[in-house]
Amino acid sequence: MAACVSAARPAGSCFSPLDDLLGLTTEGYSPQAIRRAIYAAGHDSFAQASQTLKELAGLSISPAHLQRLLTRVGTEWAGRRDQEVQAFRDKALPVGCESHAPAASVMLDGGRLQVRDDASADDAPAGNDSHWREFKAASLETWHSRVRAEDPQPSPPSRLRDQDQVSRLAAELKAKRSGAAGPSNQRRPRPRRRKAKNSARPRKLVRAVLASLAGSEAFGWQVAAEVQRRGLDRAASKACVCDGQKYNWSIWEMHLQPLGFVAVLDFVHLVVYLYAAAQAASGRGTEAAWALYQGWLHLAWAGEVAGLLRGMRREGERLGQPPAGSAEEDPRRVLGEAVGYVENNRKRMDYPRYRRLGLPTSSATVESTIKRLNRRVKGTEKFWKEGGGEAVLQVRAAYLSEDGRVNRYWAQPRPRGRAVGSGRLRPRS
Repeated sequence: MAACVSAARPAGSCFSPLDDLLGLTTEGYSPQAIRRAIYAAGHDSFAQASQTLKELAGLSISPAHLQRLLTRVGTEWAGRRDQEVQAFRDKALPVGCESHAPAASVMLDGGRLQVRDDASADDAPAGNDSHWREFKAASLETWHSRVRAEDPQPSPPSRLRDQDQVSRLAAELKAKRSGAAGPSNQRRPRPRRRKAKNSARPRKLVRAVLASLAGSEAFGWQVAAEVQRRGLDRAASKACVCDGQKYNWSIWEMHLQPLGFVAVLDFVHLVVYLYAAAQAASGRGTEAAWALYQGWLHLAWAGEVAGLLRGMRREGERLGQPPAGSAEEDPRRVLGEAVGYVENNRKRMDYPRYRRLGLPTSSATVESTIKRLNRRVKGTEKFWKEGGGEAVLQVRAAYLSEDGRVNRYWAQPRPRGRAVGSGRLRPRS
């Protein structure tokens, strides 16, 4: 048996026959221990994960070594992703889990993390060369819904007609766009309200998550390969739901539009623009501003974009054009930006049609995904090397996915290379 094990061992491996008999990996731990370590490090800081593993699993792994383990495994998973993307581009990627759901969606968004060249841990002190870097994320869902002859929800939901909720929503998205909101900002929890069941709304079935530091072009191919692998292009109704970011629609135009995915402007982001524009036109916090917003809300919900634009332009003409160099909060500038937002996205605002097709009109799923990714990677005291940032995004996205990809990754044999860490395991004579 020893000869058989030795023959299967790669040249230059630091494994001994005893390692193989004990089922140890390159890192000197059992596969089960490695899996626990990656799970813990993918959900919490390396320091907290180290403590958790010691208390709950009896594993003593230092934070620095956990970081090296996660970087190795996350890099392996990124490599498998890239192999699937290349197979897709070569038209050789099979459908891995064909979906029979009546509807499917792809939602795109971005988050941020801090990167620098000399980062050695996620809680290392800040350096002069650190900077914020955007990562891209996609949430790919299947939905239970049905096509209807009539609009199943002709009136806007009550939460978009509640002044306190809309004001809070506008503040949250404004903070996100400016980068002011971080995971350390703790808000007072609001009491949960029991949501009334709405049979007209699509019901999410399975979600898969992608996240990467790759540029828009490379990330678009990742999205396209995942659509193919899950067979989402075979759904009867399909949507790409995003905010107004240009690169989102570039990905849709190149990879999703040819497959029949309908472009849908996220309605919540539109609401925030309408609310800000109404406040700018009629005065912040006034009854007139709230009444103006509600009128625009109903026009947008009904897909009456022409009427919405007429009303917004009329207010813009009354206020006049903003002068050059005007402040960001200048009402004329706020209103003008909202008009431009609606004009640029008017072809993606046929909301009654989307509801009849049983498609989602909000990208809340990917917004929630970004928050959960940010909890792990974003913070004023978290810094990542490029490779480490990409690795942790792969691990975090895999564990946020509901399509069994974690089990699929762990079921595949891992490559045997050098031990993680300097002198972690020495070759034995």
